[in-house]
Amino acid sequence: MTNLHFKLNTLAISLAVAGLCTGVVAAEAPNVQVAKTQEPKKAKEYIEQIVVTGTASGKSMKKVDASYAITTIDAESIERLAPKSTADLFKAVPGVWAESSGGVSGANVFVRGFPGGGDAPFLTVQLQGVPVYQPSTLSFLENSSLFRIDETVQFMDALRGGPSSVVSAGQPGLTTNFILKEGSDATEGRFKYSTSDYGLQRVDAVVSGSLAEDLYFMAGGYAQESSGIRDAGFNSEKGQQFTVNITKVLDNGKLNLFTRVTDDHGAWYLPTPLVAGVDNSYTQVGPLNRQATIEFGPNGESKAIDIGDGRGWKGAISGGSLDLDFDGGWSLVDRFAYTSGDANTLGLVPNGSPVALSTVADNGVSAIGAVSQKTYGGDTLVQQLGRWAVLKNIEALTNDLAMTKKSDSYQATLGLYRSDYSVKDWWSIGNQAYYLVQAGGEALTGIDCNDNKDSCDWNYDISAVGDGKTSAFYGAFEYTFSDQWSADIGLRNENHQIDYTVDEGLDGVINKSVDYDQTDLSWTAGINWQFSDNAGVFLRASEGSKMPSFDDFRDNYDAYTKGENLIKDVTQYELGYKLALDNLNLYATGFFNEVKGDTFVRKPGDPAEVLTNEAYGLELDAAYFNDSGFSINMNGTLQSTEITESPINKGNEAQRQPKWQIRLTPSYDFEVAGLDSTLYGTLSAVGDRYGNNENTVVLDGYEKLDIGLIVRTDGGLKFELGMQNVTDEDALTEGDPRSADAANGRYIMPRTTTFNVSYDF
Repeated sequence: MTNLHFKLNTLAISLAVAGLCTGVVAAEAPNVQVAKTQEPKKAKEYIEQIVVTGTASGKSMKKVDASYAITTIDAESIERLAPKSTADLFKAVPGVWAESSGGVSGANVFVRGFPGGGDAPFLTVQLQGVPVYQPSTLSFLENSSLFRIDETVQFMDALRGGPSSVVSAGQPGLTTNFILKEGSDATEGRFKYSTSDYGLQRVDAVVSGSLAEDLYFMAGGYAQESSGIRDAGFNSEKGQQFTVNITKVLDNGKLNLFTRVTDDHGAWYLPTPLVAGVDNSYTQVGPLNRQATIEFGPNGESKAIDIGDGRGWKGAISGGSLDLDFDGGWSLVDRFAYTSGDANTLGLVPNGSPVALSTVADNGVSAIGAVSQKTYGGDTLVQQLGRWAVLKNIEALTNDLAMTKKSDSYQATLGLYRSDYSVKDWWSIGNQAYYLVQAGGEALTGIDCNDNKDSCDWNYDISAVGDGKTSAFYGAFEYTFSDQWSADIGLRNENHQIDYTVDEGLDGVINKSVDYDQTDLSWTAGINWQFSDNAGVFLRASEGSKMPSFDDFRDNYDAYTKGENLIKDVTQYELGYKLALDNLNLYATGFFNEVKGDTFVRKPGDPAEVLTNEAYGLELDAAYFNDSGFSINMNGTLQSTEITESPINKGNEAQRQPKWQIRLTPSYDFEVAGLDSTLYGTLSAVGDRYGNNENTVVLDGYEKLDIGLIVRTDGGLKFELGMQNVTDEDALTEGDPRSADAANGRYIMPRTTTFNVSYDF
């Protein structure tokens, strides 16, 4: 598979450099370029914001004209937000609750009122308009883990609800689309060095320009390593990435080809004990416990693992698009991508609350450190941690083809979407042992659980392979009644096929076999009243579905064998107001969601909880700018959630979603000693949440402050100093999802200081 991917990457670049296609006029989507310097944002940009996500035709449009809720975050804003992971950036999107406290990978992302107990079941991440992987979530893998932000990204669109249930992957929740920078006739670039108070060493570089007439390139990437925001005592975060983007401008459109190769991982941060001496800087993994030997299978085979590898992505995403305009108002857009690689997870997972050593020691008094040989007394706190190893290989080939006919009064699109994808899983999870409750605490001997594998709590070992095919025909029709009124409707007919087998116990016996073939219809309809060039109102209704992926069948196998189709049905209504003036942007969207058929499994072997959830609320996305150099961005969400159908939790609120959250990002451009400077900050505040569907665990709300200063010189140098979580807030994003009553929780990241210097040319 690696050789095949290398050949495809090489072919993609060769075809582009050769200028495969003829002819030339720029496509409707803007030719995005690398910014030579970061100038203060101009007010007029608010009116001219362009979005490229959610349109059935695949063409771009002005944000203020869109009849759905979408947020655009440009490269400058991304830099100021200083996200510690891809999912951390999603906090800037209204209607989204992102728990990025798990490290560089493996976030939990929830969408306005949509249910979920972990991962990101209602999130699809796209690169250049193509999903990076069709299933939005597998166990231990959600889409954002497959993407790293760097200087090659021009902007991100974030679409909630709306037409997303009909176009592309048919994701009814949140679709985030990252668009790469493109080249131009001028050769431009940036070199950037970053460091921090947690030992970060990172180098970024990007360059773009012209290869030949109407043939442009962009190439860039990074290399980085550090001991981690939570110091593990070794380089627990390290990796590199390289991206090439080739664009050929044609007489009637544009051809784009790209490849992005990533090898990046970081320690998996898990819930930690809620006891004295443990705070937001604590991490279980360290030099004394990163190496472990686990036993698995019926014959007690053993395997050495390095838990320090944590979670990450070692693979590549390659693809491109062909965008053509023809006579008579006809156009064609074809977008495609191939993804292949390994997304492994290794970590120390808590199994219950911490206890006194005397309660578990064989002699009832003491035990001995496995590494230090030190004797620890009975009052020492210890905790059972599982040494989990999940090895996962994925592959996907996706194509999205749309043909559009446009006239003065209407636009009609027919599309064909197809994604073939696969997964190979090898798990050994459980593998419990008692460790000291201290950063990187060692395991102990003299405890039966540690010295005798069979005496510990539980283990779950599997080998699984699966292949999936998602095929969809979709159509959309938009009619313009007048300069002010328009309406649209869209339909999607999706066929979903899964072949999947599971060997539970690694004994060579297939315990679960799936042969699934289901078809479902989704639709969306909207009315848009654009009562001025810069303001309007829209009303939208849609019904979509989340089709089951491989792990849904394993977790709900009994329901599947009894005839359940495991499809989650999603109904949404949205009422939106949009305003884009010279110095003010305001988008307000009221929403109602209902999700039927959601399932939640705490750990393998537990029965699935089947739920229906409803939510309603208001999300705000606003920005203000004045000529004195002051600007402020705001996003906020106010919502009410309810579990309306459940065997035990009917009437309760959805877990791990706040009733309200707000994020303010002010900035001020000024001049000091002849140097252009910007002072900026972000204040985030969230309300209380429940840590479980039973609503017995309350996670307190909190506030977090980030600040930064940018100084620019006339020669292209830029210096930036930032501090995140200035007050070192010790807040929890979640409790213990595997045991709600256990005294464990996962903290937001501690206070950090970062510094970078860059040179633009």
